[in-house]
Order: sequence, then structure tokens, then C-alpha cells
Amino acid sequence: MSEGSLLRATGLAAILFAVSVGLGVVAVGRDPAIGAEVLALFRDQVASQLLSDSPPVLAGKIFLNNLTACLLLFLGGASFGVVTVLILTVNGLLIGAVAELVRQQQGLIFIAAALVPHGIFEIPSFLIAGGLGLLLGQELIAEWHGRGDAAAGALSLARLFLWIVVPLLAVAAVVEAFITPAIISMIA
Repeated sequence: MSEGSLLRATGLAAILFAVSVGLGVVAVGRDPAIGAEVLALFRDQVASQLLSDSPPVLAGKIFLNNLTACLLLFLGGASFGVVTVLILTVNGLLIGAVAELVRQQQGLIFIAAALVPHGIFEIPSFLIAGGLGLLLGQELIAEWHGRGDAAAGALSLARLFLWIVVPLLAVAAVVEAFITPAIISMIA
């Protein structure tokens, strides 16, 4: 596997994700009730379990939550990439919907303060994991057609996951737990 193939696969993951985010924004722009439902679900299922902890515990929980999501993106490639595409799409729709609702209520500066500090690490890790999942699917398809060794390809992709995605997720979790709340408190 070449560096170019990882860049192309990550680019494809980014396009799928960006289109999905855009669709989530448009959906909430047309019907804010959609965003309200998604935000309520997020608060009930995710935020309520995370935000009551101290920053070090919060960083650990955020890391594990994001690691699970990225592992699912990567290992979803074993479905010939179908699960990876589904996860990228659903997450993009949800993020777009929540971001648009929060933008309507709090403004664009709040969105930037809430997402940019940790997002510059977290979003690339998510997209790279998606790209690795798409490449895993490609490896399986190649082996199915007698042109490759999916196990060897998967091992190479797993190494990239460990060397690139995991460190980015660790940095993102620390920033999200310690720095993002401080920035939000300055503008809120």
C-alpha cells in the first residue's frame, strides 16, 4: 500500500463525511426540530455520561469513546467498506445537524470554539480511520479476485492505525477535556 492510496482513501472518506455534514446542516436549516431531537439524544446518551467527570477522567472516556468509533470505522472495512461508509455518513449527518442547531442558537464563534481546538486532531483521526477502513475493504476485494493478500494488507493498515490514529485521538481527548472547556467559557 502506498502513501498515495491512503491519501486518496482518506480524501474519499472526507468527501463522504463533508457531504453528510452538509446534508445534516440543510436538514436542520429546513426543520430545526430535527436538530433539537438529535441534540437531545446526544445530551441524554453521550454528554450526560461524560461531562460530570473531572478533566483527566473525561479525557480517558473521550479517548475510549473516539477509539471505539475509529476502530469501528477501520474494522468496518471487513464488510467490503459498507459499514465504514455507513458510519462516516451517519456521523456526518449527526454532526451537521447538531452543529447547525447550535449555530442557530449560539452562533458561529461558539461552534468554532467548541470544535476547532480538539477537532483539528479528532476529525483527521476519524477520516484517516475511515480511509483505512475503505482500504481494508479494497484489500478484501482484491483477495477475492485473486490479486492480493488481505491478511498482510490488514496488518499494514493496522500498523498505520496504531501509529497515526491512536496518537491523534490521545491528543484530541486531552485538548477536548482540558482546553476546549476553557475556550468555551471565555466566549460563553
